[in-house]
Amino acid sequence: MSRLEGKRHRFEANTQMEKIGAVSPLQPVLVARNLRGRHQPTDRNESGMELREFFSEDAVKLELEGNSKDEILKELIGLLKLDDKSEGMLFKMLKRRENLGSTGIGRGIAIPHCRSLVVNKLRVAFGRKTHGVDFKAIDDKPVNFFFLIVAPPLEVSNQYLPVLGKIAQFSKESDVPDRLFGLQTPGEFMALLEEKAL
Repeated sequence: MSRLEGKRHRFEANTQMEKIGAVSPLQPVLVARNLRGRHQPTDRNESGMELREFFSEDAVKLELEGNSKDEILKELIGLLKLDDKSEGMLFKMLKRRENLGSTGIGRGIAIPHCRSLVVNKLRVAFGRKTHGVDFKAIDDKPVNFFFLIVAPPLEVSNQYLPVLGKIAQFSKESDVPDRLFGLQTPGEFMALLEEKAL
């Protein structure tokens, strides 16, 4: 491939990622570092936005049944309780995102995400697969914990990247994987988010 063809290929890939609201696997980590590098606020959360506010217990499933990437994505989508047509459209968008590069960020964690017209506000869900699934993560290890993020293409509140960064920041805390493994109920997941106050 010539240098010109290579540049064209990268441009087309980047354009496709922008269309579906995709970010590279490392971008959530970089956003998290940026958030962590800010001065420590006097209040619990400088932005006034906490992860717990976006999650609900009925969008948390601690025993995912799927054994493949596609099956896991479909289960996560099911937690958003959309109609069948919307679920199909969202699955295609998430698959397109994954085909551009896995959203597995390492340490057994993946953050599948995209922008889609099937939602009118930012939606999130969490799922756990105890035995792990091959998600082509950047560390080549199975993924156990899945944070799904879906936002509309035009988002006035502009919460998509901040929430993505906060989830990455949450995931980087040393005790989080073990704490997530130990969860018994969706309520305990919500309590962990509140405890971390991100």
